[in-house]
Amino acid sequence: MSPRWTPDPNIRRGRSVVHHLHAHLVFTTRYRRGALTDPILTRCQQIMTDVCTDFGAQLREFNGEDDHVHLLVHYPPSVALSKLVNSLKGVSARYLRREFAEHLSHYLCGTHLWSPSYFAGSCDGPPLAAVREYIENQKRHGP
Repeated sequence: MSPRWTPDPNIRRGRSVVHHLHAHLVFTTRYRRGALTDPILTRCQQIMTDVCTDFGAQLREFNGEDDHVHLLVHYPPSVALSKLVNSLKGVSARYLRREFAEHLSHYLCGTHLWSPSYFAGSCDGPPLAAVREYIENQKRHGP
């Protein structure tokens, strides 16, 4: 480590890389049906945190409303963002459909929870703080 600069805990280091990659991800429910309740969002956050950890990434922020979720993910350059997204959506859908089957059966079309599309935006610096604040201010609805 160079004595000329102070280590930043947000900058991650690998064997041959120093990186600071963040992505703002948005997943919507299929047909924007309002299927997500506060308990479902809480469980979804736990599942997505675990998936990120498996990829060597960190889920920095998570929130949502009844028809979509926002994630702020800090990920290493060795991770293909599309593979991370596929795992986040696939694993969360599988667990949520199993654990909240009765509630979700009223909203799902077939077995699909998430829309096949998603938003991914890169962010850093002051815009990162704005994205974090935007995600924190999402309005969750009760059960």
